[in-house]
Amino acid sequence: EMCGRICQLAFLGQIVTRAGIHLPGDIDMSGHSFASYPDGWAAISGPDAISGAGLAQIVAFIGALELGVMKDITGGEFVGDFRNDSIDFGWDTFDEETKLQKRAVELNNGRAAQLGILGLMMHEQVGGTFPIIGAM
Repeated sequence: EMCGRICQLAFLGQIVTRAGIHLPGDIDMSGHSFASYPDGWAAISGPDAISGAGLAQIVAFIGALELGVMKDITGGEFVGDFRNDSIDFGWDTFDEETKLQKRAVELNNGRAAQLGILGLMMHEQVGGTFPIIGAM
C-alpha cells in the first residue's frame, strides 16, 4: 500500500509541475527559485539539477519522516494502517464491507499510479510531446 501512496504523490507531482505550478519563493539561500529547476528526472540528474547537498537534505528529510512519523504501529487494523490513533476521517463509522471496498479502491488507485509514474518516467527518457502533459 505504501508504494502505491508514494506513486500517487509522484504522479501528481509530475503533472502539477509540468503544468507550470511551483512553490513560491526560493529553494536555497542563493536565491534560486523552485521554478528555476527543471521538472521530472532532470531536477535530480542533469546540468540544471539541484545540488548534491540539496538532494542529501531531501533524502534525510524523507528518512526522518520514515523513522519518526510514518510508523506502522503494531495492533493496527490492517497492514498500512498509518492512522496511529490520531487521524480517523470517520473510518471507524464504516461497516466491514465498506472498509474492504475502500481499501480495494486505494489499492487499485495505487497500482494505477505505479503504472502512471513508470510511464511518465519512460516517456521522459524517450522524449517527445504528449497530450495533456506536453513536451517531455
